[in-house]
Amino acid sequence: MTETNPEPRGGRRPRGTVTVAAIARLAGVSPPTVSKVLNGRSGIAVDTRERVEALLREHGYRRTDGTSALPIVEVAFSGLESHLAVEIMRGVEEVVRDRGLTVGFTDLQGHAPRAGRRTADLLLARRPAGVIAVHSAYRGQYYQQLTASGVPLVVVDPTGEPVHDTPSVGTTNWSGGIAAARHLLDLGHRRIAVITGPAQFMCSRARLEAARAALETAGVALDPGLVRSGRFGFDDGAALGAELLARRDRPTAILCGNDLQALGVCDAARRAGLRVPGDLSVVGFDDLEVARWCGPPLTTVRQPFAEMGRAAAGMVLRLAAGQPVEPSRVELATSLVLRESTAPPA
Repeated sequence: MTETNPEPRGGRRPRGTVTVAAIARLAGVSPPTVSKVLNGRSGIAVDTRERVEALLREHGYRRTDGTSALPIVEVAFSGLESHLAVEIMRGVEEVVRDRGLTVGFTDLQGHAPRAGRRTADLLLARRPAGVIAVHSAYRGQYYQQLTASGVPLVVVDPTGEPVHDTPSVGTTNWSGGIAAARHLLDLGHRRIAVITGPAQFMCSRARLEAARAALETAGVALDPGLVRSGRFGFDDGAALGAELLARRDRPTAILCGNDLQALGVCDAARRAGLRVPGDLSVVGFDDLEVARWCGPPLTTVRQPFAEMGRAAAGMVLRLAAGQPVEPSRVELATSLVLRESTAPPA
């Protein structure tokens, strides 16, 4: 096959039609080197890899050579969300098994890039039929790298606004935050604290601002001194909860960014000699399986993780079949689950 120049006479080549050989000439490398980048192979210098990737992005390269993919849909997590893995993967598996595919699990945390390779190279080297990236496993450059290599990508609840036209599945974080705050207000709480997740996460911002809006609508201002931000984990919930409960004007209720934080707050209350819900009401977010087992069982906002997995699987399979995905953003409903960790203030 004869390769043509990347910029034909009369102007630039339309995006997506540039060839591997043309990219190689622009980068000053061989076509096999470009193929190595597209396949996530090792043995390429960092600056060379970055130069090739920049040209792939600039020219909108999309692989169309029919490279065979393995019958696997990879679900990529990043440690932080491993407690969500079972439900999400169960939903994915329910959809892909009918197509003769299997589900692979990738925990990207702890896979430090080496020899000039990036995290997405781990996925490319496995040649999956598609990739579903969950929460913080997603980064903007994954979209560019995977798409250029012809691997369909769908994001589940991205922590920031999706770039380009990356299809994504999320939940109604705003509605969930509103429901949780209104529940505490209806119980009679007015001194309500909020512990949210990392400020750079879209879901954290949505839940915090939803709680603020619900309180302001009820004529209750959210005290800035009762707002804390931390990682979505038990330890941060315990530490931040202890800070709030040590205040002279301590809150009567705490809204948490997720269930792990909420369990940490419950532990902090116990250590402070306070009863949940007698002295402190606690609300979580997620509805992990453990939420119904703790003492007392946790009031929380349910995210439909299995349903999210099913929706993402359907989208990635349509992309793999060359079909358009509309709408490209799907948001599933959250719901408030009432248990025994909330009660009227003493």
